[in-house]
Order: sequence, then C-alpha cells, then structure tokens
Amino acid sequence: MKKKKNDCDLKSCFLCKFCLPEWLPAIEANKKTMHFKKGELIFEEGEEVKGMYFVFSGTVKVHKKWGKEKELIIRFAKNGDIFGHRGFGEETVYPVSGTALEPTTVCFINLDFFKTTLRINNDFTIKLLKFYADELQRSERKMGNLAHMQVKGRIAYSLLSLKNKFGTTTGGAIDIIISRQNLASYAGTTYETVFRIINEFIQEELITLNDKSIAILNEDTLINLAKEDDR
Repeated sequence: MKKKKNDCDLKSCFLCKFCLPEWLPAIEANKKTMHFKKGELIFEEGEEVKGMYFVFSGTVKVHKKWGKEKELIIRFAKNGDIFGHRGFGEETVYPVSGTALEPTTVCFINLDFFKTTLRINNDFTIKLLKFYADELQRSERKMGNLAHMQVKGRIAYSLLSLKNKFGTTTGGAIDIIISRQNLASYAGTTYETVFRIINEFIQEELITLNDKSIAILNEDTLINLAKEDDR
C-alpha cells in the first residue's frame, strides 16, 4: 500500500458530496490518499478501527469469515462509496474485512476527524443514517436469502444485484470483472456450484460469458428465478 496526498478531487465521494463546502478544506487537510494493489488487504476483521474509507477509484469487496476456510462477501464498494463504517460503534473493531478487487485508490479519514465531521455537517449525518438503514435492509434480505432461497435463485439474485450496483458496459456486460470464486462468496455457495449453474444459465441463454465478463440476456427469467426461490 502506498500513500499520496493529492489524488482525491474533494467532490466525488460520499463524504465530500454531502458536507458543507466550507468543510472541504478541513477534509483536504485531514485525509490520506492510499493506493492498493489487486488482492491487497485494506483492513482485516477483528482489527482496531482507526477511521473510515472512501473509494476514489477501483472496487473493494467487504467480506467476513464464514466457517473455517470460507468467506462471505457482504457488499461491494465502488467509486464514491464509504466502507469500514461497520466498525463505527461501541466495539471499535472491524467486524468485516476490506480487500481491493483491482488497483484501487481510497481516501482515509481518521476516527476523531470523522466524529467531528458528523457533529458539524448535519446533511452528511442524515445521509449516513439513511445509508445505514438501507444497508441494514439489504443485509437482512441477504441473510434471508441464505436461509431460505435455493442456490440457483441466490446466484440469479447476485447477478441482478451486481448489474444494479455497477451498471453495464457499452457492450452490455455487467461493469465489474468478478471471478467465479468471488461470485460464489457473494451468493453464499461454492465455486463448483457457481461453475455448474453459470454453465446452465449460458445453455439456457439467460447470460453470456466472455472471459470473466458476464452479460445478462434474459433479466425477466433471472428475476423470476429469484422470486420463485424466495417464496
């Protein structure tokens, strides 16, 4: 990991967009810009919380241990997103880990300055509360899916969620390169199961696969698969 000072543009991330304009010089003075390689750990589950992170460029997976050797991907963070906030509570340790999925640049704000920012910037605090509420609903839905949804529906739901989060390229593919292992960790299943079901989806002409780029051909059928398994 490398640190630099002047990569952030002070207008793209969740923090800068909703803080007072007068507060931006304080952010500039207190932030640290960090660069991570693909696969590099940004913070680890159980580690003491030192502050909050905001993605300037790249993609981060937020994940936690699931059994002895497995992981469960909770969410992905892309340009502008906050992450590391799950450790902001009475127990100041991260309950999840954050790892760069590609070369990624993040802005880091230390915990004391972040708390001061909350006190001074009411709009940002309100937006953050709404973000927490939305994320809680998504997490509850994800846990419900793991408990009740069949694996085929979970994979369909995961592909739809990725498309909703990242959008599509000009060629129609979901705008994130995701390995089958990471897709398995996101859907709460195994690599082998993802490999089999992805091949089934291709044969049924629900998706196409070009290397690691996935394009959805029949979104309605994937939606129905998720709904059928969620009843």
